[in-house]
Amino acid sequence: MKYKLGLKLWSTNIGNYYEEAKRLYRKELFDYIELYVVPGTEETISKWRKIGIPFGIHCPHFAHGFNLAKVEKKESNSKIYMEVKKFADLLDAKYIIFHGGIDGEIEETAKQLASFHEPRALLENKPYVALPNKMGGQFCRGYNFDEVKLVKEISGCGFCLDFGHAVCAANSQNRNHISYIDELMQMKPDMFHLTDLLDVQSPYDSHLHLGKGQLDIEKMLSFISDGNCITVETVKDSKENLDDFAEDMEWLSNIS
Repeated sequence: MKYKLGLKLWSTNIGNYYEEAKRLYRKELFDYIELYVVPGTEETISKWRKIGIPFGIHCPHFAHGFNLAKVEKKESNSKIYMEVKKFADLLDAKYIIFHGGIDGEIEETAKQLASFHEPRALLENKPYVALPNKMGGQFCRGYNFDEVKLVKEISGCGFCLDFGHAVCAANSQNRNHISYIDELMQMKPDMFHLTDLLDVQSPYDSHLHLGKGQLDIEKMLSFISDGNCITVETVKDSKENLDDFAEDMEWLSNIS
């Protein structure tokens, strides 16, 4: 396969998915782990260092108290970032993905991200409308071209293009999602996130398994050049195994 494929895990997954990840990595089903850092889990770093798999890091988002768009969160954001940095340093991660935050101001997002002076930082584009009753806010920062562009220019960060988020944001803006993704591609993404979507007309993300929804996955892959990283962020159906992720990888290998 011409892409480098990533498995999304959380830093707390040292029990249930740890051995499964090693098993699937030995079978060459994926190339790296994108590890979402849950605050207060530094004690897991030593075990993750032993797994023998390359890493990327995903900074916590607003569900775990990290919100770059709110000035009142600056101090706590900085503390969380320092923990994330420790994960990235000790796991030799190539990148750290950040969300732009919920509500607040995109200028604050850019200012706080710039203050980290983090050369591995990538901003991930978001839907416009946050999932109801789950996200602790209403509107996501970094949802459109102008907001992503502003953060990149001020902070000097790179860019992670999430296809599902882009489709949702396009729907909120009454845009054709293919032309909108074309626009986002002008910012030369450093890597990508991929899931299927239950409804390609919806403003809400669904993280469906590949081939189980309405998104034209082959079209999404056509935007990606050889050698680029794609983290597959589909939902996990089991708390004990990663069989569903293996099925996603098999499905992807059959079309790419």
